[in-house]
Amino acid sequence: MNRNLFIRELRSNAFSLMMWMAVITILITVTMSVYGTFLENNSKVLGMMSIIPKGALLFKGISNINDLFSVLGFYSANNVIYMLVLGSIYAIVLSSNILLKEEYNRSAEYLLSWPLTRREVFLSKLAVVFLNIFILNMITAAAGFICLEINKREPFSINAFMILSLYTLLLNLFFGALGLFISTLVKRPKPITAFSIGLVLILYFIFALSKITESIAKIGYISPFKYVNLDTVNPAYKLEFFNLLYFAGLSVLLTGLSYLFYKRKDIYL
Repeated sequence: MNRNLFIRELRSNAFSLMMWMAVITILITVTMSVYGTFLENNSKVLGMMSIIPKGALLFKGISNINDLFSVLGFYSANNVIYMLVLGSIYAIVLSSNILLKEEYNRSAEYLLSWPLTRREVFLSKLAVVFLNIFILNMITAAAGFICLEINKREPFSINAFMILSLYTLLLNLFFGALGLFISTLVKRPKPITAFSIGLVLILYFIFALSKITESIAKIGYISPFKYVNLDTVNPAYKLEFFNLLYFAGLSVLLTGLSYLFYKRKDIYL
């Protein structure tokens, strides 16, 4: 890894990181601020929920309405969507463009004129991607924890919150690795932001559709969102080894393939 390139990439992506952190933190804070009002009007809420189709609730990740009256259940149902979807979009957009931008900006010749090997370029940019994803998750998780502490009416499981935060981080890292892999397959130097965002949304839609329609429930297994357990109010909630292996194994595999393909790729100057 090259220190100068690493710092340069950190600086160039700092503003984007701060904007995403600010947006997600504000969304979490605003949503959790209504938890007290939600509890005070629980009879009205149950009445409204009863007329909402079950499929619509499942699409939002609500399998049991009573889970919403737990502060952690409320957080999981209403806020994790921000990190599951928005966090994954940030991760894949960052990673899918970080190796390509010199090509479509026509500055690759300048970069390759540095006394750097492709290995150093790849590792420096990889470190920026994973560090930014980690920072995003740590800051937003901290914001979520503070909101839970402020708004709680009874104790919640900190262990379950930590597991949920780890699941979210693993999902975002997976999309970071997927973005890198996709970028090494692109033959023409052009941004793939729209494609990357669309891919995240399609995979989330497949997951949501599998929860709504029992007859096609099995298609959910092709989506990485399926392997994030959101049932935080379940006393048996834990970090499942298979899910951990799924995210870690695919992330390592995609990153390794990205490195091999990048070393052999023709760079447009």
